[in-house]
Order: sequence, then structure tokens, then C-alpha cells
Amino acid sequence: MSAAPELISPRSPRVSAARRLAKRNFRGKERLFLAEGPQAVREAAGHKDTLVELFATVEAAERYADIIGEARAVGARVHLASEDVIADISTTVTPQGLVGICRFLDTPFEEILAARPQLVAVLANVRDPGNAGTVLRCADAAGAEAVVLTDASVDLYNPKAVRASVGSLFHLPVAVGVPVEDAVDGLRQAGVRILAADGAGTDDLDDELDRGTMGGPTAWVFGNEAWGLPEETRALADAVVRVPIHGKAESLNLATAAAVCLYASARAQRASGGCRSVTES
Repeated sequence: MSAAPELISPRSPRVSAARRLAKRNFRGKERLFLAEGPQAVREAAGHKDTLVELFATVEAAERYADIIGEARAVGARVHLASEDVIADISTTVTPQGLVGICRFLDTPFEEILAARPQLVAVLANVRDPGNAGTVLRCADAAGAEAVVLTDASVDLYNPKAVRASVGSLFHLPVAVGVPVEDAVDGLRQAGVRILAADGAGTDDLDDELDRGTMGGPTAWVFGNEAWGLPEETRALADAVVRVPIHGKAESLNLATAAAVCLYASARAQRASGGCRSVTES
């Protein structure tokens, strides 16, 4: 027979504390954030010293018994909860029955530079959390070693950004709150070439590939969804590159353009031996 939920009231102090993490100021104060759904919770449990607490419905605890076991193994407090409690904590319309509370895991920018990254995504003034999380996922998939969110970009721990990353938030170093000028300067001093992605760029991505100029360490700077990169940011780059539009589409959205650019660099770097293969374990 299934165990009865331990937390039956959304007014429980623990539930109230979890609910507050949907707001940025509380996340910043507590340095904790929400991770919802089996994929995010599984990744959090596998990331050292990250998962602090886990709320699960009885049904979800039975369906994802392996995740519950992993959470308990890393010392997270696990609570069986009613569906009302999960709905109260969750920021999604259709909760999946698992909500984890995780410690912040952003990486100091200096540590990223010290690791001599070969491929980096820099998000400059990216405001949409879904786009930020999706670009992070693209960077992870392309084999990038790091992502940098500038001080004008969305909160990394916004629940929509966490969901859109589909677990990639736990896979690679992410620095937050770095002024774009400092990000570019630091990466350039670390031997990284700076490419600004912009639809009005003077250089064509295909031409860059044909010239063989993309095999070295590279950081792509991606701008705001609506207005792209301002002139002062473009001026910081070694080249301003546009993704060619061969058909009749007016443009590409941010996440799609980022995926094209990052994979172009990853392929060029693999060809030149400058970056690890994304198929390596």
C-alpha cells in the first residue's frame, strides 16, 4: 500500500519556503533555485553538493524510484507531498510530480578563464529566460566548455531558463553577472577569438568556414532577441558574423542562430584538432 503524503498543506513552512524561490530576490538571498521534472532533478542529484531538498507526489516517487534513491544517496531531504503541494510549488501548468531545491552552481569567471576554454557562448543582454536556457542547451550539445551571462542578461535560475536548459545547466560551467566588456577582455587575454553574431554582420559564416579561420579557441557573443547587439558591443569583437539566409526566411531566432554558430565552430575545431569531439565520453 502506498504511503500517505507527508506534506498535505500548501501552508507548511517548508512548502512556503520553496514557493518563494519562484521570485528572483528570494533566490538571490537564499542562493537556492527550483528544478522541476525528472530530467532536471536527476541531473541535479548527479551534480555534487547541489540537490538540497526534493518534493515528490506518491505516484512520482513510485515511477521515479531511481531518482528518489539518488536524491537520498546524496543527502537531499525527500518529502512525499500531495498533488496540491506540488502544484503550489511548481511554476509549470502541468507539474510532473517532482520539484527539487538546488544550490546555486554558477562558476567564477576567473575559473573559466583559467581552464583555457576552446568554445564559449556569451549571452549579452539576453532577456528571455527560455532563449537563455535553450542557448545553454545548444552550447552543451555543441561541446562548449562554458557559458557567460552578462550583467544585463536574464537570471540564470529563472524557472523558465532552468526548464529550457533541460539539464544542461548542470553540465558545464556558467558565469553570471559579468560586464560584457570584461567578458570580452578576459577571453581575449586567454587567447580566445571573439565573434559577434549579428544578422547585419560584415562577415558571412560560410566565408569564415571556407577561409579556415574558425579552428582556434572561439567565443560567440549573442545579443538581445529583439534588437541584437549594440554597436559598442559589436566593436569589441574581432569579427561580426552573420548566418547566411539562403532561402526566403526573414531571419533566424536567437536560439537557432546560436546553434548554427556553435556547431560551426565545434566542427571547425574538431577538424583542426583544437576542440574535443562532442562524441567523446
